[in-house]
Amino acid sequence: MTSTIEPEVGKARRRKEDERLITGRTRWTDNLTLPGMLHLAVLRSPFAHAKIVSIDVTEAKSAPGVVAVFTGKDLDPEGAIGMPCAWPITPDMKSPRRPVLASDTVNFAGEGVAVVVARTSAEAHDALETIDVDYDELPVVLGLENALAEGAPLVHEDLGTNQNAVWVFDSADAGTGSSVEDAISNSEVVLKRRFRQQRLVPAFMEPRACVVDPTGNQLVMWSATQVPHILKTMTAATLGLPEHKVRVIAPDVGGGFGGKIAVLPEEMMSTLIAQRLGKPVKWTESRSETMVAAHHGRDQIQDITITANRDGTVTGLKVELLADMGAYLGLVGPGVPILGAFMFNAIYKFPAYHFACTNVFTNTTLTDAYRGAGRPEATFGIERMMDELAVELGMDPMEIREKNWIKHEEFPFTTVAGLTYDSGNYEAATAKAKELFDYDGLRREQKERRESGDPVQLGIGISTFTEMCGLAPSRVLGSLDYAAGGWEHAEIRVLPTGKIEVITGASAHGQGHETAWSQIVADKLGVPFEDIEVIHGDTQSSHKGMDTYGSRSLVVGGIAVVKAADKVLAKAKPIAAHLMECAEDDLEFSAGKFSVKGTDSSTSIQDIAWAVFSAHNLPDGVEPSLDSSDTFDPENFSFPHGTHLCAAEVDTETGRVRLRSYVCVDDVGVAVNPLIVEGQVHGGLAQGIAQALFEEAVHDEGGTLTTGTFADYLLPSAADLPSFTTDRTETPSTTNPLGAKGVGEAGTIASTPAVVNAVVDAVRHFGVNDIEMPLTPMRVWHAIQHGTAAAGGLGSEAGGGLGSIDATGGAQ
Repeated sequence: MTSTIEPEVGKARRRKEDERLITGRTRWTDNLTLPGMLHLAVLRSPFAHAKIVSIDVTEAKSAPGVVAVFTGKDLDPEGAIGMPCAWPITPDMKSPRRPVLASDTVNFAGEGVAVVVARTSAEAHDALETIDVDYDELPVVLGLENALAEGAPLVHEDLGTNQNAVWVFDSADAGTGSSVEDAISNSEVVLKRRFRQQRLVPAFMEPRACVVDPTGNQLVMWSATQVPHILKTMTAATLGLPEHKVRVIAPDVGGGFGGKIAVLPEEMMSTLIAQRLGKPVKWTESRSETMVAAHHGRDQIQDITITANRDGTVTGLKVELLADMGAYLGLVGPGVPILGAFMFNAIYKFPAYHFACTNVFTNTTLTDAYRGAGRPEATFGIERMMDELAVELGMDPMEIREKNWIKHEEFPFTTVAGLTYDSGNYEAATAKAKELFDYDGLRREQKERRESGDPVQLGIGISTFTEMCGLAPSRVLGSLDYAAGGWEHAEIRVLPTGKIEVITGASAHGQGHETAWSQIVADKLGVPFEDIEVIHGDTQSSHKGMDTYGSRSLVVGGIAVVKAADKVLAKAKPIAAHLMECAEDDLEFSAGKFSVKGTDSSTSIQDIAWAVFSAHNLPDGVEPSLDSSDTFDPENFSFPHGTHLCAAEVDTETGRVRLRSYVCVDDVGVAVNPLIVEGQVHGGLAQGIAQALFEEAVHDEGGTLTTGTFADYLLPSAADLPSFTTDRTETPSTTNPLGAKGVGEAGTIASTPAVVNAVVDAVRHFGVNDIEMPLTPMRVWHAIQHGTAAAGGLGSEAGGGLGSIDATGGAQ
């Protein structure tokens, strides 16, 4: 029987959760008010490195509305509690204890030293002003190379070093390729560049917050988190609580971008205080606290060597990375550069590859996952290098990519980094992008502007990328010494009236899970989209899961939903056969009905649901339930890809950059909801472009964050961004039944190098081959002036640059 119902998968539906999210008529953590609830405010160190000589809280304890004041020694007198790090990347990795509140030494500006508990938030914050802390300042170490220099001040004196860990991958040792050193010795072209990935702030819309209620049989924590299940397990392990007595709820969460993947000192602090006082407590940070105390992202120095023959064939890639961990280790922070290690080779057929990363401590806020987590950094490095190689060889930058990328007929393809890309078609995505962009026409215009000496020069930037997402096969994570697995869990409950509840371990924070999961289940079970409710974010109703990050929700969590739906149908089939008095082999299922082949006899899933509920007429030995669950562990990552093209106009007299057009064609496999895909791409592009042009977390020489508000830390508005032209090609993934690939990080990963390549391309004839991000007008202008002066006042040919320009003039 042929279905006449329009499929839900592939339909551009508006998100069902948007009405409550956009209007704000929902429950955020800071909306919660519990009977007798008290409020917390944290006093934070103004110094990046100092001994705590004394803390006088006498006046604060008697301030209006204050119930209690705690220092680190009050909450953890034995100094036994340390925040967890789930990714020890090497056996000898240095892992200093990060306390809930600093007791003896503060190691970054913004570290908490005391907490006030009061009846109102205002009273708690007022009382902070009366706490007197006597600090003895210590030498501060900032900057990756400074931290590794001989005689540098130590962030943690007891470690004896600022080096956290060194992690190495070599294709010759791994058996995935040949020796890079041989490639360097024998290749016709050896090109070296240094790139800087500046420090960024995730800048999510909703600041972090948590409420802890210790009353009753369970300790209940509400948190603005991406990882309620991980938070539950880590809270129990960190504080020595029985896990079955801990319940974590992530209500609607206003964005995360990796910035809410952590297990927070403030969450542990709130739990300890709630238990101590026997009353519910709430902590909500201010935006200023977010900037200094929530983890930061990126912050790397990349020294990259690429080797090739004169015909443009690449022969080797060597990456030496320095990564700033900040003062402590985040939950997955040490492993973030390691994720990038597998992506520097990108879509290209390198025969030799060497990667070495040194993680470093500095007196700054710790770094951890930020949208893309290691993969944007890697994509930036390789896509900048492909442009540099093209210039060195006198080739068009698109030509050098096409010569070296994996052809569509070569999939599945095992890379020099050891990953097997299951599917892709870089040629198709690039051809469509070039057509939409008018690549050849813009090249002609660029040539005309160069020849006419136009003060506004045109540059064209390319980023042909892939990424590994859908984190992750558990065995792969295990091989990388990650503490947890990468599976995901889902359950489907069929209610008596045929309505459906989907319980997912993938906890959304704005991605549209409720809509996409409803579309998947509507197609699988043939029930109306409107009859499906998706439940997530509560470890009591969704009792197991690995949560949301790494573009894993659909390609791991969504597949668990698919498999759970298959199990529902498997349970329903013998019941349907019994009700229609036929053999199971005579049945087919379509559009929500089991039908007897070749007849008009059928019964709907709703009819079966009621028959199961009543249990009056079931086959012998059949359980009266259709409810089913599945835990899915992927066999491979998913590998979305795309081609992003940017045209940038640079005013050579002022350094101002204007993005004239931006075209991207992404291949994310089968799109469950194209409208959600479009939204994810748009948001990702905004963040990637922001890194290229606007954002930078800057510390002064004393370690104080000078970009600690949105007045100083520049986020783009809609007026600062162009209208994007987006499109898709589709090569389904072969490793999951939906054929889907991740999309959450694609725009961020691809856009930063596309924009920087465009700006550098616009001014390269002035002798510029790099400008440090963000590409502010001052930095661009300085680079032009420096390059022109070095070239004797004459425009130099491509490839005559000066290396990375670290121009002065401030971040904004």
